[in-house]
Amino acid sequence: MHTLYPDISPYKLHSLDVDAQHRLYVEESGNPRGIPVLFVHGGPGGGTSPQHRCFFDPERYRIVLFDQRGCGRSTPHAELNNNTTDHLIEDIEKIREHLNIDQFLLFGGSWGATLSLLYAQRHPERVSGLILRGVFLCRREDIQWLYQQGASAVFPDYWQDYIGEIPEAEHGDLLTAYYRRLTSDNEIARMSAAKALSVWEGRCSTLDPKPNVVDHYSDPHIALAMARLEAHYFVNEGFITSNQILEQAYRISEIPTVIVHGRYDMVCPLQQAYALYQALPQAELHIVRDAGHSLMEPGNIDNLIKATKAFSLSLA
Repeated sequence: MHTLYPDISPYKLHSLDVDAQHRLYVEESGNPRGIPVLFVHGGPGGGTSPQHRCFFDPERYRIVLFDQRGCGRSTPHAELNNNTTDHLIEDIEKIREHLNIDQFLLFGGSWGATLSLLYAQRHPERVSGLILRGVFLCRREDIQWLYQQGASAVFPDYWQDYIGEIPEAEHGDLLTAYYRRLTSDNEIARMSAAKALSVWEGRCSTLDPKPNVVDHYSDPHIALAMARLEAHYFVNEGFITSNQILEQAYRISEIPTVIVHGRYDMVCPLQQAYALYQALPQAELHIVRDAGHSLMEPGNIDNLIKATKAFSLSLA
């Protein structure tokens, strides 16, 4: 089974002003003359970490990580103004131009898969390939599954903590109720809602319970960005049209694509990846029999590194 490459440090850091308010953290590691790959993190609001560099052979890849607007080391933290899907797509273009890269291999999971697909559909000529994990199509039913009804049937115990933050009178639209609290002037209410929403997702993310994952999601800095940005994006249904990704799949039908999805993914159920696979005749689908949603599940790591190795040969 494939495991992560050894830890490496960036060879260059960038602070990229993308508008008058937002500044993005961007880093480069690996081989400056290698195959450009962009790691597109999830959330929205998840941010990057040093482990994310370790999915790529540093001798073959020019590894680019960035924190999307409002999260990680990008500033201002948890900012919702001028923060939509169109802004993020254009930010990727600005990163590409700033780094003088002609084409990226995009590596994205969960919301990162959503954003990678949307960028590729907007700029197919700029994408050399797609590696997608835990596919999230961002349709209304996909959002409802996690935040309103669906995963609740699998994790009824954790669900009680999630809905316990919201008065029963507001249970008919939990995400909107969370959004009201996460955008309120009450700092205590904001942080309490942020932790409850973020921890709910963290608990659903792994096949086996992982206290370290839940601890990560409960960190106040991470939880606030993750919860505010997710609520902001998902009450607006991703700022895209209904079923946009599948309806525009033809735009990326010639881009080599590998999809990796845990069979027991309870954040983004497998049906989403399968629907995308059916819409992309050139795609490979690898269903991981013993994995959930988390990027760091051993079976997901194994299949993702197999994909980066294969692309390192085909794109060389």
